[in-house]
Amino acid sequence: MKTYSPEFLARALCGFAGAMDAAAGLGLMLIPTVVLPLMFVAVPGPEALIFLRFVGAFVASVGTTYLWALAAPAERLRVILGATIIFRIAAGGYSLTAILLGHLSPMWLSVPATDFGLAVAQSLLLRRGAGRSRHD
Repeated sequence: MKTYSPEFLARALCGFAGAMDAAAGLGLMLIPTVVLPLMFVAVPGPEALIFLRFVGAFVASVGTTYLWALAAPAERLRVILGATIIFRIAAGGYSLTAILLGHLSPMWLSVPATDFGLAVAQSLLLRRGAGRSRHD
């Protein structure tokens, strides 16, 4: 069985997470009434959509940050993996709390599941040395 280096796996994770977040964020910004039903989430009223579009801008920015890591030196990969763990824990924690308090429907559970799953995966990759320079 072939084993992959932490560097390879980290770059694959960045490609996957970056594409997912960039696409979802752009979709929430530009066509939220199309994207939300695909997530099995009810479309809110027009006043709430403006805030959802703002969230989309943030999600797209996180996605492009991951994609930036693909063309960057190893040290930047490590920084991006570490910094986005903070974003993932914050977004996952907030959305899970909102779900548990009944402010968001349970259909939103995919958000904290994805955020926490990626935070764990990134932490493991960093612990295994992803993004360390050859001199470390």
